[in-house]
Amino acid sequence: MSTLRFQALKDASSRKPIKFEETNKKSVLFGSNVFNDKAMRQYLTADAYKGVKDAIQHGTKIDRKLADYIAMGMKEWAISKGVTHYTHWFQPLTGTTAEKHDAFFETSYDGSDPVEKFGGGQLVQQEPDASSFPNGGIRNTFEARGYTAWDPTSPAFIFGTTLCIPTVFISYTGEALDYKTPLLRALNAVDEAATEVCKYFDKNVKKVTATLGWEQEYFLVDSALANSRPDLLLTGRTLLGHTSAKGQQLDDHYFGSIPSRALNYMRELEEECMLLGIPVKTRHNEVAPNQFELAPIFEETNLAVDHNSLLMDVMSKVGERHDFKVLFHEKPYKGVNGSGKHNNWSLATDTGVNLLSPGKTPMSNLQFLSFFINTIKAVQEYEELLRASIATASNDHRLGANEAPPAIISVFIGEQLTKVLAELEGVSKGKLSPEEKTDLKLNVVGKIPDVMLDNTDRNRTSPFAFTGNKFEFRAVGSSANCANAMTTLNSIVAKQLKEFKNEVDALIDTKGLKKDEAIFNVLREYIKKTKNILFEGDGYSDAWEKEAKKRGLSNHKTTPAALKAKVSKKALELFHDLNVMNHVEVEARYEIELEEYTKKIQIEGRVLGDIARNHVIPTAIRYQNTLIENVRGLKEIFGKDFEKIAKEQIFLIKEISAHIEAINSNVEAMTEARKKANILTDAQKMAEAYCDKVKPYFEIIREHCDKLELLVDDELWTLTKYRELLFTR
Repeated sequence: MSTLRFQALKDASSRKPIKFEETNKKSVLFGSNVFNDKAMRQYLTADAYKGVKDAIQHGTKIDRKLADYIAMGMKEWAISKGVTHYTHWFQPLTGTTAEKHDAFFETSYDGSDPVEKFGGGQLVQQEPDASSFPNGGIRNTFEARGYTAWDPTSPAFIFGTTLCIPTVFISYTGEALDYKTPLLRALNAVDEAATEVCKYFDKNVKKVTATLGWEQEYFLVDSALANSRPDLLLTGRTLLGHTSAKGQQLDDHYFGSIPSRALNYMRELEEECMLLGIPVKTRHNEVAPNQFELAPIFEETNLAVDHNSLLMDVMSKVGERHDFKVLFHEKPYKGVNGSGKHNNWSLATDTGVNLLSPGKTPMSNLQFLSFFINTIKAVQEYEELLRASIATASNDHRLGANEAPPAIISVFIGEQLTKVLAELEGVSKGKLSPEEKTDLKLNVVGKIPDVMLDNTDRNRTSPFAFTGNKFEFRAVGSSANCANAMTTLNSIVAKQLKEFKNEVDALIDTKGLKKDEAIFNVLREYIKKTKNILFEGDGYSDAWEKEAKKRGLSNHKTTPAALKAKVSKKALELFHDLNVMNHVEVEARYEIELEEYTKKIQIEGRVLGDIARNHVIPTAIRYQNTLIENVRGLKEIFGKDFEKIAKEQIFLIKEISAHIEAINSNVEAMTEARKKANILTDAQKMAEAYCDKVKPYFEIIREHCDKLELLVDDELWTLTKYRELLFTR
């Protein structure tokens, strides 16, 4: 049995880096396989081009005749690049992307006159079989109908020989069955709300765009080594394995020289990204051995989410060519850092202003403070919902560990901005005297650019941190679709900005305050109300956990506990009022995420039981038999004195037996707990049963398996060890 492990090690150790040479400059390659503005100008008629641009910029509907012209141009462009098929590319609630390929090919009724065909109807809408996608009770399994509809705001692209058309995915009754649809609605809501607030400061602002820059962390492991670990293949993480003597404690991997195989993988990955218009810019070693990160330039949020979803698929495909398995699981290895997907979020106007970046004048800084403080207020009001947006079985392993934020949502803004807010809190209620206005604008608001200039302090234990000109939502998991967190964040900010506008207008209309005075007064009240969510200290400490409880902040450490916030009255009203999701859509997602959690724990339990009984125990018995034979031999030679001479061997035999008994009994108990959980019909109760009754056995079983790994002869051990997974390059 151990031959697979040693063959995998031999294969991995003999790998040579697959050389890759860039074919051209990144600036030349960028977007070559994207039906972008340049391609549209070349292949579309003037009317068709204008129709697409109006749809992108103003949400104008594209009529059928124009759609035919657009499809014709898109097809000609794609065929000129060797494309043979097209697909509606969408993001169902599975956490991955989906596609069904159709050929640019049709014949007449008698099979003659074959022709490449692609019309407006095929571009705009398709009807894939939706029966096996998660729906959360929105539709019956026997009702397979679902529709994909073209999203013109995210450009079509070519991957391999297939034209991929980004689409939304909805049921035949109109409810969203994907991540993109609610995200687009949330982005529209925050655009409308933020634009109205911007008009206090600049009447020329017509549109506000939410921007996103994700940072993707991941592990690379040789494909042969991954194939030797059933747990890695089936669950994305190692369910057992003793920690390596050397891990990340020397901090020698972080920002170190990138290993040759990994670097060549990154170079090819970057070229693929350039062709697809994914603006990746940064690459480096992360903290744990064989852990890496790449990050792009900021983009409009919908496009950024599409690009990240596409990226993960591209990473896996390029990984295969370099004999790598790419691990996106938040915690694939115990004892070393897990992986996140930090979401750097901001708002930008169509006049070119980043609303979370201080300006050069008191007026621009008042605008900055309005959006800055309102974002904090939004997090304060909806911290439980924000926690729910990043809740998954895999992210539960990471949150609160030494490289990730805790499950308590708090906001870090730094010492300097904390002082600014403290001064603003002292603003008089009502009208300001001329002296107060001058002092406030010149000595507080006016000095913000100078304060920000050297404000480089960061807090890695904060789940939501202000980092100079953006907020970084650090708690998002590495395997997640960014849309879930971004839909929630943009929705809560939109809701808060609407309330802010109403309160300011009310002070202007009913109290006779000047605009600036009204804004200052509302912001002052917000500062008082948001103190509980601000935290600058160590998010890992027990003291913070106690303090957070006093402040009334939630601390949902598991997904079943966190997800309840999604279907609270507060959350249902939020999404409904903003037209982001109706009650049916929200409740469906809640059911789907609970079911996904249950299934993942169920699969892990089955895999762990299988490995423990079919790998670990037989290997331990084989080694134990060797020890028994050794003791018998010693008895034959030394007679009655053999017990003294064979003391260590006898001790090992007993210790191995104790671990085997513990593994067997706990696997039995875990299986029984699973059976009891499986008969529950309520999704919440079933998820809680798997979380509270089944999952605790994982660590108990693992502990005994890992002890045996240290006791059993290395030559017999069948499972590739941590030192081999982490340090074979």
